[in-house]
Amino acid sequence: MAERTWFFASDGKQQGPYAEQQFRELVARGVVAADTLVWSAGMSGWQRAGDIPGLLSSAGGPPPMPRPGAVVAGGMATGESVAADFSTWGLFGRVLLFVIGTLVIIPAPWVATMLYRWMVARLRVPQRPNLAFTGQPGDIWYVFVLTGLIGYAGFTDFWWLPIVLAPVNAFLAWMVTRWIAANISSDGQKLPLTFEGSAWGYIGWFVLLYVSMITIIGWAWVTTAWMRWICRNIAGTRRAVVFNASGWGVLWRTVLFILASILIIPIPWVLGWLARWYVSQFALVERAS
Repeated sequence: MAERTWFFASDGKQQGPYAEQQFRELVARGVVAADTLVWSAGMSGWQRAGDIPGLLSSAGGPPPMPRPGAVVAGGMATGESVAADFSTWGLFGRVLLFVIGTLVIIPAPWVATMLYRWMVARLRVPQRPNLAFTGQPGDIWYVFVLTGLIGYAGFTDFWWLPIVLAPVNAFLAWMVTRWIAANISSDGQKLPLTFEGSAWGYIGWFVLLYVSMITIIGWAWVTTAWMRWICRNIAGTRRAVVFNASGWGVLWRTVLFILASILIIPIPWVLGWLARWYVSQFALVERAS
C-alpha cells in the first residue's frame, strides 16, 4: 500500500507533497501548526491541522526515526532537518533576475542581495524563527562586479583564460560565503555565525571540482565532500551544521535537472524541486562536548 502523502498551505501557497514521516517532522518542528490548512488523499477538502484527530497530538510522542544518512549518536537521532518554503515562480523569477543582473554587471550587488534576503527568509530552521539576511549591496559590491566581469572570459578568443581565472573566481566565492554567514539574524537578533574555512582550502575544492568533471560523474562526490567541508567550518553556535546528501543523490537529481532544462518549459519546477531538496539535506546537530 502506498505511503500517505500530505500537503499544507503556507503564505497562500500549496506546499508538498510530503511523505507521512516527513510531514510528521514538520508538525513536530512547528512548521505545521494548529491553524495550518492541510490536505491528504481521502479528505473532502482542506482542514485546519488542529481539527484532524491525532495529527498534532502525535507530535508529543517519540522523535521520528532518523532518515538514511542522518547523524546518529548513542543510538538516537540528533539531527534536526532544515526546510525551505521556496515558491516555484518566486525562486525562478529571482534567480533569472540574478543571472541577468550579473551579466549586466552594475546591478549585480543589488540582485544578489535581494536573492539572498528572499531565500534566507524562507528557510525553516529548528529553534531559529524568522531568519533574515542583513547584508547590504555595498558591503562587498566589488566582489559581484568582478565575478560578473570574469564570467565574460569564456567569450574571448583565449580558451585558457577561464581556467587561469578559476582560482580568482573561487576566492571571490569564498568572500561571498563568509559574507552570507556573517549576516544571518533570527527574530531580529544577529547570529554569531562565521565561516572559518581558509581561502586556500576553498580554492582547492573549487579546482578539484573542475578536475573531477573529467570523470563525468565524480563531480557529484566532490560536491558532497565540499559541502561537508563548508559545514564543518561554520562556527558560532552550539549546534553544528551537517550535509547528509549522498553522491548518487546529487548526481541523479542534477542530471534530471539538466535534461529537463533542455526542454526549457520545466525549468521553474525542476529548479524549485532541486533547491528545496538541497536545503532539506542540511541538518543541525549538537556539537560533541
